[in-house]
Amino acid sequence: MLNKINDLEKIAKEYKRELFEKFLSVGQGHPGSVFSMLDIVVALYHGGILRFNKEKKAFEEKVLISKGHATVALYPILVNFGIISKKEWDNWGSGKTILRVFGNNSIPGIDVTSGSLGHGIGVGAGIALSNKLEKNSKKVYAVISEGELYEGSTWEAMLFASHNKLDNLVIVIDVNSLIILGSTEDCLNLNPIKEKLVGMNFNIIECDGHDYKSLLTSFNHEVRAGQPTCIIANTIKGKGLSIMENKANWHYWNPLNEDQIKICREELK
Repeated sequence: MLNKINDLEKIAKEYKRELFEKFLSVGQGHPGSVFSMLDIVVALYHGGILRFNKEKKAFEEKVLISKGHATVALYPILVNFGIISKKEWDNWGSGKTILRVFGNNSIPGIDVTSGSLGHGIGVGAGIALSNKLEKNSKKVYAVISEGELYEGSTWEAMLFASHNKLDNLVIVIDVNSLIILGSTEDCLNLNPIKEKLVGMNFNIIECDGHDYKSLLTSFNHEVRAGQPTCIIANTIKGKGLSIMENKANWHYWNPLNEDQIKICREELK
């Protein structure tokens, strides 16, 4: 397990370096949100949670990034697996490419067009129900931001998932306590999130969203028959870069001077 965790940490650091340079090149994006959830998706894709079909060059399970502004976190992962071509990645910011700041399902490996918040769980619940009806055992993963708990459609979809006993649906809430306007506690307090979901008959798991042992243990949870799973992943917005950590203004990309760029590159070594 220790060797696996060390490997995942190295992989994540390399992706962070690639993504930081890409943000510099493109000059836009949502780095705070991307680095908040990067460890979550690295654990999913590289931690043996998802099954990769080498012949089809596709993952068997659906992963829906409901917080669409952070879908970019998947791009270097999908390049690594040969799903998105290296040429598309290299061209982004300098030439013609299919890649965009917001993910859409015309991009290979991206399973949902998102950006308008609050719809990922609904799409995931629909796929999960379809899998159930077809007696397909594949799980569906929906990664949402805690800010999406401000959306009524999120709660409606959760009620639907609970009512239909979708134990093949795994919702991951990226809880970094910040939205674009500032602290969730100040804007509209969501806590206690866990207690709100317990009454909806969800299997609730809490974890450190930057600790791979905690993440892998959570993703390898025992399925409770008839209960959808909700993983509450406690994270840090902009994780890994001191200039961005826990700062709401880094929801969006901000111009950096040469000294700041140097500091970021040193921290990503």
